[in-house]
Amino acid sequence: MDTLAAAPGTGPNTSPLPVLRKPRPRATFESLPTDRAVVMGILNVTPDSFSDGGQHATADSAIAAGLRMFYGGADIIDVGGESTRPGAEEVPEDEEQRRVLPVIEALVKAGALVSVDTRRASTAAKALDAGALIVNDVSGLTVSQDMIDLVAERGAYYILMHNRGTSRHMDELATYADVLGDVLAETATVRDRLREAGVEDGKIILDPGLGFAKRAEHNWTLIAGIERFLGLGHKVLVGASRKRFLGELLTTAGKAAPFEQRDAATAAITALTVAKGVWGVRVHDVASNLDAVKVVARARG
Repeated sequence: MDTLAAAPGTGPNTSPLPVLRKPRPRATFESLPTDRAVVMGILNVTPDSFSDGGQHATADSAIAAGLRMFYGGADIIDVGGESTRPGAEEVPEDEEQRRVLPVIEALVKAGALVSVDTRRASTAAKALDAGALIVNDVSGLTVSQDMIDLVAERGAYYILMHNRGTSRHMDELATYADVLGDVLAETATVRDRLREAGVEDGKIILDPGLGFAKRAEHNWTLIAGIERFLGLGHKVLVGASRKRFLGELLTTAGKAAPFEQRDAATAAITALTVAKGVWGVRVHDVASNLDAVKVVARARG
């Protein structure tokens, strides 16, 4: 059995870093579970992410948090160095890389399967060099050709998330004639660009982009019609964790529920979408969502 020990940090204010006494084999995509949905843990190495901004803003604290998720059962750790919340400011490329690369290297060394959450091909390339296997790109319709070419050349797995515009302007673009049909069509357009560049279908993962250029009613429509995404023939990832539309749903006395009170609702979305056949979920709280996917797997036999 693997056992944990505390290793000292690098300064008086650093938290002890959990280390693995018995190294695990390096993870591969093929080693992901196939008897249940995949759970991706969110690790924001940022000062301004909506849920955990500042909690993991140093490499030591981020590595410790990532290892806790890994040891707690997360199948993938998604490491991001730039907040993508609505209205967020862009982070310089070199700062994004300074934040994420040491964390990715440490988690890969521990045996974790890592994805990098970035819009930039240069950051994605360095993350892949550091051992990440998946690029999680929120660019959506604005994805760069450099990113597409990189993914094709390196044979990386790519999460294509639907989005319109940048974080600063995406809320202004949340207008649809038919949200489900429009999102599917726009996602397929970007998917076809990946195919044309030589990216294999099996390495394309689709994400409907809940909360990205979407209002609350749009998110609920996409959740209700998630089977339509499965019809595009790719793995589907859902990222509802702690998002604003859940806080609005759980409003009490005129106040939306704070993000730390949205985990039960997140697990409910996980159970609902996994029961409909999605491949994975991207979440902040690994434990509750891992329980949810295990329950669904057992109930489905």
